[in-house]
Amino acid sequence: MNTHSPARRCGLTAFLALSATVTVVATASPAASGAAVARGPGATPPASSISWGSCPQESDPPGRPPSPKARCATVKVPLDWSKPKGRKIGLFVARYPASNPAQRIGVLMSNPGGPGAPGADDALYADEPYDGYDPAIRERFDMVGFDPRGIGRSEGARCDDSILDEIPARPRDAAEFARLRTLNGRLAQSCLRRTGPLVAHMDGESVARDMDAIRAALGERRISFIGHSYGTFLGERYARLFPERLRALALDSAMDPDRPSAERTLMDGSVSLNNTLERLAAWCAKNASCALQGKDLAAVTDKLFTRADAGTLRDPGRTGPTREKVSADQLSAFLSAALSGWSPEETARQLAALHTGKGEVNWPDSAGDPVARLVLCRDEDYRIRDYAHYRAIRDRVAKAAPHVRYNAQALDFVLACQGWTVPPKPRPTRAKGDLPPVLVVNATDDMATPLAGARRMARSFPRASLHTVDTVGHWLYTLPEPRRRIDAYLLGRTG
Repeated sequence: MNTHSPARRCGLTAFLALSATVTVVATASPAASGAAVARGPGATPPASSISWGSCPQESDPPGRPPSPKARCATVKVPLDWSKPKGRKIGLFVARYPASNPAQRIGVLMSNPGGPGAPGADDALYADEPYDGYDPAIRERFDMVGFDPRGIGRSEGARCDDSILDEIPARPRDAAEFARLRTLNGRLAQSCLRRTGPLVAHMDGESVARDMDAIRAALGERRISFIGHSYGTFLGERYARLFPERLRALALDSAMDPDRPSAERTLMDGSVSLNNTLERLAAWCAKNASCALQGKDLAAVTDKLFTRADAGTLRDPGRTGPTREKVSADQLSAFLSAALSGWSPEETARQLAALHTGKGEVNWPDSAGDPVARLVLCRDEDYRIRDYAHYRAIRDRVAKAAPHVRYNAQALDFVLACQGWTVPPKPRPTRAKGDLPPVLVVNATDDMATPLAGARRMARSFPRASLHTVDTVGHWLYTLPEPRRRIDAYLLGRTG
């Protein structure tokens, strides 16, 4: 559930064809480099040696190319981990080698989130000033990132995107809810036709097993891992399957690991959003720069919803309200997008524009991503019985989050999985073995990965500490204090 999307990570699909320049894996002895080898069905295959080659050079959109220190390769893994000798697929892997080999700790593998986002850029751009890694980390670790199966420069999944335009975004009655389910099912079937059996194997457990195959190919006995947003889900899955192969596990902006229901997912996200609206109201009451200074911002927002319900709320214009009606669903979507970025002065200005009818509002883009559904709807169980059940959930959530009604991102995820024809995959059994102490970091107000879920993530491990940051935000590694804490944890543990 990654909302962190630096400019250099946009437009990667334009470069998928360049993955053909990557050198493929050559198999080696199972005992290569002392790598641990698991046994049994679906176990990690024997270790391989990777022949590293040059990396694709990004040129469109404009931006500097990946670090010249980065090297790239393809690792072959089973499409279906229950059939390890069956068909193989390729994973695009990038490595940024430790700059101080004499003091090298090992491999730090990472995933930036999603669901359905590429991850090799973490290594390709490890030395970027804003969203790269500090020199102390780059000195001691080989940074390793990868594009998960079906994503980015790995063998990609394809669907009929045109179906997205037909799916009701917010079903208003039983007929529209039924249509939503039917079209979601049709979209899933289009993915199966265009992609093949990979569609049923893009779940987090399969990706965690891929991570262990990369570890074995690197010849490492253990790895450290840092996951952000949906990447924390992959970290939890890896810890569940391969506890003794982890040296350290840092989870930034953590998912709820307990497969929450549609209601709990929507409830946690909406309550977090409502809390942020109240934080904005408190800020507005104390700051003269607030466009609604002197007014109760929460009460103003409530009145905007009342007007939207009555059909009298209009999109503001330069001289007054336009003829374009604003629905309550549009208002919830605006609040979800505006509050997640936490720019209080700008959000208050746009709320004032809606209130007075004069000004401009930046309405969010609601375009969907079918590939994200291939991951999300396999990992989570958001199934809702029928429209009556859906309305009951919405009513309970609206009572708990009265100023915002619901979290639009959370509802998008929940609705995306209704009628999905590839059913959720059961959570894997926890393997025996000792885990290192785990670090979980989360904002107090995070609409994508609410604090309630991060608390459950921390409680899911035998030894874990939860560090909360009193802020509105997501993907906290870009902030100085959380970054220092995570880096100290990663560097401080002995290998």
